[in-house]
Amino acid sequence: MVKKIMDFQIIFYYKKTGKYALNVVAGALDSHPHTKTVPIEFISSHNALIDAIKLASSQGLMPVVCWSFYSPDFKKISQELQHIQQVTQHTYSVHLAGGVHATAEPMQTLQAGFNYVAVGEGEKIIIDFVNALRDENDLSKIQGIASLRHGKLHKNGKGDHIDLNHYAAGSVRYHKFGPIEITRGCIYACKFCQTPFVNKARFRHRSVESICTAISNLKAHNSRDYRFISPSSLSYGSSDESVNFDAIEDLLASIRSILGTHGRLYFGTFPSEIRPEHISKQILAILKRYVDNDNVIIGGQSGSNDILQSSHRGHNVDAVIRAVELSLQAGFLPHVDFLYGLPGETKKDAMASLKLSLKLSEMGAKIHNHTFMPLPGTPFRDQLPGNINQEVQHQIVKLTSQGKAYGKWQGQIKVAKQLAGMRNNRPERP
Repeated sequence: MVKKIMDFQIIFYYKKTGKYALNVVAGALDSHPHTKTVPIEFISSHNALIDAIKLASSQGLMPVVCWSFYSPDFKKISQELQHIQQVTQHTYSVHLAGGVHATAEPMQTLQAGFNYVAVGEGEKIIIDFVNALRDENDLSKIQGIASLRHGKLHKNGKGDHIDLNHYAAGSVRYHKFGPIEITRGCIYACKFCQTPFVNKARFRHRSVESICTAISNLKAHNSRDYRFISPSSLSYGSSDESVNFDAIEDLLASIRSILGTHGRLYFGTFPSEIRPEHISKQILAILKRYVDNDNVIIGGQSGSNDILQSSHRGHNVDAVIRAVELSLQAGFLPHVDFLYGLPGETKKDAMASLKLSLKLSEMGAKIHNHTFMPLPGTPFRDQLPGNINQEVQHQIVKLTSQGKAYGKWQGQIKVAKQLAGMRNNRPERP
């Protein structure tokens, strides 16, 4: 039997890998009448979390620790959890994991030591979880919660696909904000990306009104920079492959009317990107009218049309070149993503990517290099880890030394191997 609402303490392990998600989860709790007053403690360091668990337990409270993390961080997170559980073994605490890795690999996540896993979108799950704690209900029966029963995976489906407008984009109560998620899900379903397979291969957009509410909250808390999360920035307001110019201009104009000259509006840049085929003179003119960023991030991914097609990318090489040309003409510095080591990539394909990146850098673009990682939950999850041949690596390093390229591709080679190793040891799906 779990304890009543005044007998537990909700703790968010507020690390970099999960901050954006935990901001949203905190906003969801704030949005519901039954959970909006439940206190949340935000802890950002390993030792501080241990102290918080011990303190809550000494006060007669059951610590309920909420985690969120990405697949590349899973190995480090699982090691951290094991140490925390070891040094707090005399306390009765609950550890709940959420995020894309937990959704894609619930059994692996539970076997790492987590008591419960939130499978799918977390807004409604966290509300149901806290309400079940309060009402002394069985946590394992909540829709979207997975747990172990006698060593076997017990699941209650996935969390509901939610309407973004029903939940706050962050927590006003705790001043926990981040980039505003304006679109969830993605119709393009690139085979290397977790987004469409965790959040469904269709677009769900937050309304302009809801986004403006979040902007006003940020402004009231003296934020200076305003950024957005979207799998495809220029897909806002669209249900298909087209660009909805009116919807994007309405959004940006509405935000600018709130901000005035108060803050900096960033759109089509970090932490989102723009698909190359969406870039046109018309849309760049709209961006130029409202945004403060002088750069845009373009998802190029490969210089090989064969690889672009086999990975279900949905555009060709010519679209990338044209996007860079138009961006430069409009006064934006294009940062172009390249992803090496994709399944089926030959030396010829890799050299085509290198050749394209050299061409684009000579035009004036900056190159952002990545290594393919076989992420759980994607069609490429069982493929070999990505690697980059020595000739290409040498040229990437040279471009980087010239200030024309950047990226964490070297570390991603190691992470890709780790993910493949964990995959080989994972249990069979039920």
